[in-house]
Amino acid sequence: MDNDSSLAVVVGRLRAEVTAAGSGGRLPSSRTLVRRWGVSPVTLSRAVTVLTAEGLVSSRPGSGVFVSDRALRRRVAQADVSWQDSALDDHRRPKTTAMLGMLSTPPDGVVDLSVGYLHESLQPSKALADAMGRAGRRPGTWTRSPAEGIPELRAWFAADIGGREGPISANDVLISSGGQTALVTALRALTEPGQAVLVEAPTYPGTLAAAEAAGLRCVPVPLDVDGLRVELLAEAFASSSARVLVCQPLFQNPTGAVLAPARRARLMDAVRAAGAFVIEDDFTRRLVHDDAPDLPQPLAADDPDGHVVHIRSLTKPTSPSLRVSAVTARGPAYARLRDSHVVNSFFVPRPMQEAALELMTSPSYATHLRRLAAALRDRRETLTQSLVDRCPHLTVHAVRPGGYHVWTSLPDGLRDDLVVAEALRQGVSVSPGRNFYLPGGPTGHLRLSYAGTASVDEIVRGAERLDAAVRASAEA
Repeated sequence: MDNDSSLAVVVGRLRAEVTAAGSGGRLPSSRTLVRRWGVSPVTLSRAVTVLTAEGLVSSRPGSGVFVSDRALRRRVAQADVSWQDSALDDHRRPKTTAMLGMLSTPPDGVVDLSVGYLHESLQPSKALADAMGRAGRRPGTWTRSPAEGIPELRAWFAADIGGREGPISANDVLISSGGQTALVTALRALTEPGQAVLVEAPTYPGTLAAAEAAGLRCVPVPLDVDGLRVELLAEAFASSSARVLVCQPLFQNPTGAVLAPARRARLMDAVRAAGAFVIEDDFTRRLVHDDAPDLPQPLAADDPDGHVVHIRSLTKPTSPSLRVSAVTARGPAYARLRDSHVVNSFFVPRPMQEAALELMTSPSYATHLRRLAAALRDRRETLTQSLVDRCPHLTVHAVRPGGYHVWTSLPDGLRDDLVVAEALRQGVSVSPGRNFYLPGGPTGHLRLSYAGTASVDEIVRGAERLDAAVRASAEA
């Protein structure tokens, strides 16, 4: 079953199991239900979460899922919402299966090699709490923010992205709620429904979902070990009539590729010749490892004519809940972005902006980044060596000293979705490569993340479990 279509079905079947088990009864094990119903463990876990939120069941680690003592008494007649099937047009509903999968929390005991956020042990929790406390006491914190964001935070982002003497000023910066919101805002501001947009292949699933939600047609441009194949851009712009390219030049998700220096100028030449924009998603710049060479500057830092719309988020290097980002643009494009932003959300809550500013300008943030750079390097080395030692059937592609992920290929003949399902049964969560392509793309890759685990020892266990899953899939 497809995860989207089967969730409601599985929830319904679980309700029947609740009735059969009775108050206080134990539901069949997850393994039993996965095998009986032919669904993925992820879908079953989501269905259990739905019933738990309704108070019908409770999960007891190590024991199972039990019917609430008051569950049957609390059940009410189901409303008839079937009329909505004809009232709602599903045509423009974005496909969010991949994104929801990355946001879901695996069951207890499962090693999480799929999440794209820092584990709590890597987050600057104390510094965040202190920054929130200081921000809450600052005069004006609880007043309305300007639509564009508070001036001090805009100035900080301008210097962080373009350098102290760079082309970006505070007036070019728009404060947004996280990188995904910034991406949606940029796409809707710079395009019209029905137009084409160039995307990397493979690319971040959120890019595909945002483009689909804006009614755009994605045109893939392939990558290689040196990043986007820029020699294909001129033809891609001409044949598709696209006027926007979305790319991640630094530690690209999912491949980790870094755009080669010689390609940066060619990319900008192609964009200028097409009279187009490039949305530069710079999400990993503060996830650099401590053994990395000097990083190339953002494309936006050398763009006097306003072709680059730059996105920089604070979420990845801090906490999933610090959803503060900046979009930079120049000229009429900035006004379009601001208008789209205001329609979507008015402004980012001022207390969150003030807290972000307190954190970014405190000495503890620089200390956090140094510690994070060392921790990510240790985790990267642990995962890559563990894959060599404990999961030799996977092919590991070029690993870079930045980001939080490794791109791998499965042995010929194995499907990523089946391996992912088996991996979850073995106790490790990984991301299927197909999520990073348009429908019909390759199905023989896995993306592995090393940022969301509790320790390097957990990474080793995850590699061992993944090897068991690959072997079991090959034998099936």
